[in-house]
Amino acid sequence: MTTSAVRTPAVAGRFYPGHAEELLQEVLEFTSTDKLLAETGGIAAIGCVAPHAGYIYSGGVAGAVYSRLKIPERCVILCPNHTGKGRPLAIMASTTWQTPLGEVAADADLGARLLHRFPALQEDSAAHRAEHAIEVQLPFLQTLQPELKIVPIAVGTSNFDVLRGLGETLADVIADRHEKDHHEKDRREEDRLERDQKEERQEKVLIIASSDMNHYQSDAITRVKDRKAIARVLALDARGLWEVVMNEEISMCGFGPTIVMLTAAKILGATSATLIKYATSGDVSGDYDSVVGYAGIIVE
Repeated sequence: MTTSAVRTPAVAGRFYPGHAEELLQEVLEFTSTDKLLAETGGIAAIGCVAPHAGYIYSGGVAGAVYSRLKIPERCVILCPNHTGKGRPLAIMASTTWQTPLGEVAADADLGARLLHRFPALQEDSAAHRAEHAIEVQLPFLQTLQPELKIVPIAVGTSNFDVLRGLGETLADVIADRHEKDHHEKDRREEDRLERDQKEERQEKVLIIASSDMNHYQSDAITRVKDRKAIARVLALDARGLWEVVMNEEISMCGFGPTIVMLTAAKILGATSATLIKYATSGDVSGDYDSVVGYAGIIVE
């Protein structure tokens, strides 16, 4: 009998608490503002942007996003490749991820479909082994969705055509899965209502772009630059985001994942995006000379 690989935590105890009780308490504090909304059925979004710094700096922004969402059982999480290791587009299609809160299973079916449909995407653990940008999202998602399954993709290219292609393929694969689910649902007419309700809960896929915003400039400059990038995200303008990041030298580390998410979301019917919260590290540290920006955005 074979066992699936396990990706152990790389930044537990540094970016977030390493002990389960402390970590859960911190996540609940960050999501408590809108806990009632989450419990009564939050937004069934298509995508979102959430930051990935240490929780002391960006946990409040990430928590504000996740607490407003109805987290589905399946999430595709796209992140930048900070380490520079591994393939330009790297997936771990069948690997279980571990955090202090427990294990998160892979959505192996969705991952396999993506690998088959988009050859530039490759199975590769090197890009993920020491990468923090997906890992820090998981405790929020685990807490709000105990049945979570993920498709983790590290994006190490800035080529717009490649990013757009991955987004288009992701949308096609998600749409195909939905179509398959609907066909299966119709097999037994007498159970139709019950199956409709069940599949409404289960078939949704949330596409998460893990990204911080501008890095290591003054608070004033960072806010101006981030406002320009955020405006393109709110306009659902993937190409415009790529252009403003390149032309304005905005060091938004996850602009590639965000372009993939926006491309897929528009194909899947997204019509609006909302800025939930924005902050900079200066809001916590008091150092406004060199900050990192954090934006939480929901795409519907």
